[in-house]
Amino acid sequence: MDESGRGARVFAEEALLGLLLPFWQLVIGAIVLVVLVLSVGRLARRGRSRMTTALLVTAAAIAGFAVIGVLLEG
Repeated sequence: MDESGRGARVFAEEALLGLLLPFWQLVIGAIVLVVLVLSVGRLARRGRSRMTTALLVTAAAIAGFAVIGVLLEG
């Protein structure tokens, strides 16, 4: 049976996407890191009270995501 038909092309496209996937994850991660650094710098310039509020909100969000992850895991 010959496998050089339509199905072979689909496998080739999936293989190409599999090679590019780590690169795009790296690009997205770099962009997120740059935005994070810029936003933390701007927040730090605004003062101590805003920084404390931001840290509390971030801690609550992390705890919330962790709880949701544990609940949805089972």
